[in-house]
Amino acid sequence: MTSSILLVGASRGLGHAMAAELLKRGWAVTGTVRGTAQTPLHALAADYPGQLTIEHLDITQPEDTRALNQRLAGQRFDILFVNAGTANENPAETIAEVTTDEFIRVMVTNALSPLRVVEGLQDHVADDGLIGVMSSGQGSIANNERGGREVYRGSKAALNQYMRSYAARQAGTPRALLLMAPGWIRTDLGGSDAPFTMEETIPSIVDTVLAKRGRPGLEYLDRDGATVPW
Repeated sequence: MTSSILLVGASRGLGHAMAAELLKRGWAVTGTVRGTAQTPLHALAADYPGQLTIEHLDITQPEDTRALNQRLAGQRFDILFVNAGTANENPAETIAEVTTDEFIRVMVTNALSPLRVVEGLQDHVADDGLIGVMSSGQGSIANNERGGREVYRGSKAALNQYMRSYAARQAGTPRALLLMAPGWIRTDLGGSDAPFTMEETIPSIVDTVLAKRGRPGLEYLDRDGATVPW
């Protein structure tokens, strides 16, 4: 039986690259995009007929998650992975400088909405499946020795905390839970100064996600499977 993943935030960047890698490995992929515009994910559909399904979801709109939950009625996936995220317009601004509206936008997208999606779609994941969320090494409080990117760091640290709370409520279940810290990669979000390309990193990210299956409980891992300190 073909393994399947519900990949939230797959229109571009790391999510799109993960979808492409999993399709190459024979997985059935249901990937979500925002809006109705054509995306790089749509281009993949022609290469993988019957293997890639595209759904619409804006994770910041709870009604979108409820609607997707209804559209997926009766479907089960081996993995739910939430990749969607954002950064503030000026990554260098401090907490003292960021506007309240910009702070709320980043926190709602990066911390609140991923867990709402997890809660809203968890029943579509196999009992022994995996639920993963794209975090960041910058969400590590222990590793924050140089500061910088304060708003983004805070949003990912909050995401990690909320995922730990979710895991506490899931204690004793066979599901694997994962916070992925992919590293600094050249994407629209990571920027052109990032030291690694997606071609260099995506296979390792996917390997680590797949290796986590069958290990119940929450882990915070980098792309090579090493534990990231909280």
